[in-house]
Amino acid sequence: MTLVAGVDSSTQSCKVVIRDARTGALVRQGRATHPEGTEVDPGAWWEALQEAIAQAGGLDGVEAMSVGAQQHGMVCLDDSGEVVRKALLWNDTRSAGAAADLVKELGGPEVWAEAVGSVPVASFTVTKLRWLAEHEPDSARRTARVCLPHDWLTWRLGGEFVTDRGDASGTGYWSPATGAYRTDLLQTAFGAVPGLPEVLGPRDSAGEVRPAAGVSGAGAVRLAPGTGDNMAAALGVGALPGDVVVSIGTSGTAFAVAAVPSADPTGSVAGFADATGRFLPLVATLNAARVLDAAARMLGVGLDELGRLALEAPSGAGGLVHVPYLEGERTPNLPDATGSLHGLTLATSTPAHLARAAVEGMLCHLADAFDALGLDPARVLLIGGGARSEAVRRIAPAVFGRPVVVPEPGEYVADGAARQAAWLLGGDAEPPAWEAGKVEHYEADPAPEVRARYAEVRGLR
Repeated sequence: MTLVAGVDSSTQSCKVVIRDARTGALVRQGRATHPEGTEVDPGAWWEALQEAIAQAGGLDGVEAMSVGAQQHGMVCLDDSGEVVRKALLWNDTRSAGAAADLVKELGGPEVWAEAVGSVPVASFTVTKLRWLAEHEPDSARRTARVCLPHDWLTWRLGGEFVTDRGDASGTGYWSPATGAYRTDLLQTAFGAVPGLPEVLGPRDSAGEVRPAAGVSGAGAVRLAPGTGDNMAAALGVGALPGDVVVSIGTSGTAFAVAAVPSADPTGSVAGFADATGRFLPLVATLNAARVLDAAARMLGVGLDELGRLALEAPSGAGGLVHVPYLEGERTPNLPDATGSLHGLTLATSTPAHLARAAVEGMLCHLADAFDALGLDPARVLLIGGGARSEAVRRIAPAVFGRPVVVPEPGEYVADGAARQAAWLLGGDAEPPAWEAGKVEHYEADPAPEVRARYAEVRGLR
């Protein structure tokens, strides 16, 4: 049996899966936590990766490996390769002002969309570099190279300073349409052009895991390019052109596999590349599964009980609406926004109504993201930790207005990375067609009144 390893270095943890390269069957897996916060020492990711690999039984027998990781994070390195400062993560909103300044300086959102397929917001790396140049000039001067979380981990493993087109497309200074860096935009944002990772193709090699990396059980393990988490998730669920995927994780995303690049001048849709040579138009939100966590905490219950309560309440929660901008928001671009409840009355002041409003508010928020893609698919693939909630699965088709398909719960990002590693070994034109796991199908009568009530109050906050 030929084995491959896939890594998901996410905001909250590092997961490693080891799978059969031919069938995709899971052989073993491991997990380790990451520290909380919106700025993190990358060394914590390395320690978590080592721990997760050890928990997965090491890399004995593994022939290829790939790293998927959270997008956008700014990792600055000095001349000797040492980290200059803690990495600013995608969900760090301190660069919101820098984003607005950059959009204005370049001539407006249309110019940015044409240049790199996306309009920068606080999550994008280019805005974090502007913030660094303005607020920490000493750190900016020390910065000789800039990379992303997955790039940094791949470099630590194999010594090659590389990235892939999917993750590069989230920096704000690489164009999916032309396949080239826009160093002029980087110069404008940062006042300099530090060293950047080489952008590899989907089936290119990133070298091999070095003995000096000290990874448990690693022999001659080949490294695939790796990619960003959303691109890896698309690979992990086997998304094809025409499919729309809604992911409910720390962040919420709605994305589709496309044959041509996109450029939305409104900034709602990020025109990313994917990990196969195609494109991945994507709408991202800051608020997703943690909306449910917050509601459960307020009610003093677990997530399962929250879901049970939500299903007890009527559709529309009796007019109670939760606008879930709990951490500010990226789409719409409201970094300083807060969450709110509307329609609180004596009748709706029950745990069930609040639970239902939290689930529906989160789903309406994601439905807005879904609508921004401008597509009309026959179904929606629902993934991520939030999709494990029965209430979410049953309410989603009513809010989305179409059937929902929920793949078997899994580590989709790590699975996608493992599939990319298997693709590197196989060398075929397309990723290997692994056997699909169990899927569940959910349908419900559309509930447009829920969306309409949410739309009515979301601007009031």
